[in-house]
Amino acid sequence: MPEKTLTPEAPGPESVVLAAPETVQNKPRSLGQDAWRELRSSPLFWISSGLLVLFIFMAAFPSVFTDVDPRHADLRNHFLGKPNWTHFFQEDWFGYNIQGQSVYARTVYGARASIIVGICVTLAVTILGGLVGMLAGYFGGWVDALLSRITDIFFGIPLLLGGLVTLQAFTHRTVWTVVFGLTLFGWMQIARVMRGAVITQKQADFVTAARALGAGTGRILFRHILPNAIGPVIVVSTIALGGYISTEATLSYLGIGLQDPVISWGVDISDAQKNLRDAPHNLLVPATFLSLTVLAFILLGDAVRDALDPKLR
Repeated sequence: MPEKTLTPEAPGPESVVLAAPETVQNKPRSLGQDAWRELRSSPLFWISSGLLVLFIFMAAFPSVFTDVDPRHADLRNHFLGKPNWTHFFQEDWFGYNIQGQSVYARTVYGARASIIVGICVTLAVTILGGLVGMLAGYFGGWVDALLSRITDIFFGIPLLLGGLVTLQAFTHRTVWTVVFGLTLFGWMQIARVMRGAVITQKQADFVTAARALGAGTGRILFRHILPNAIGPVIVVSTIALGGYISTEATLSYLGIGLQDPVISWGVDISDAQKNLRDAPHNLLVPATFLSLTVLAFILLGDAVRDALDPKLR
């Protein structure tokens, strides 16, 4: 009998083995994504952010909150009159000051100067202090010694005292004059924080690899070290922002900061302290708004610190 040739049978449907789908691995989250995930679950973050959004919006668009001219003075509106607490968002809601101006309108418009000073000083000291700290921490040696000694000299001058001395030299003080005075004596803490962070990061393996691949100093500093060292600086800057707002108010209260016709919370507090016994609401209203703004920035800084520091979670 002729032998039968065995031919392989075609696989049937039951013999077809389906390949298991590859397991999709989640990408590792970056530091920013991880911090944002922590912030979203923090009630402290949402409370402080809500307050800051309200105050910043009020500073940017004060006419949304009131249509009263904050400089309009009418002596028929006596400052000894009691505030009308039931007239929400009206001209007489918080009463009138000694010149017959609406305290509510001046409080709304005063947010602009105070918040602009705080934000601009924070940006300026972050850039200046961050640059000094990066150069000192990365290059070390005589560069570090020189910049550190300069930082120590400025650290010996308190911010408030330095602002008093500097602003005394100007006969006409505006928002930008105050920003300059506070920036000149406010960058040292940022420089120290950045210096320490850069010293830690420059010893990392990814910096050594970038240097071995021929990356220049600028690329290493701004593409590799800065993104990993900026976290502590952001925390310190956020907390310090509220301090700069209160320092501006203190200088204006002492008559060294902002001056008329600029409207700010510090100027209104300074004007109201002369009649504190007779009309305490003239001082308490802008002081309350100032305190809430400073508190909101401090709470936001605490929330950001907890989110960026894994050891605090």
